[in-house]
Amino acid sequence: MCLALPVKIISIDGDHAETEIAGVRRAASIALTPGVKVGDYVLLHTGYAIAVIDETEAQETLRILEELASPSEVH
Repeated sequence: MCLALPVKIISIDGDHAETEIAGVRRAASIALTPGVKVGDYVLLHTGYAIAVIDETEAQETLRILEELASPSEVH
């Protein structure tokens, strides 16, 4: 199974961008997402931005991933 994470585009230089997720910055190729702009959210998979998504969808996905990563409470 593959997983793409929503990240925010911080800066762009040609076909490459600096992205950020939870305070961590990573380089990414944006060759597959022409027209992406600084401030946009993209799905990042193996170093490639594969789709542009809206901020609401990105935030909801990040919330769900954080929830899944948190220890569950036992009642």
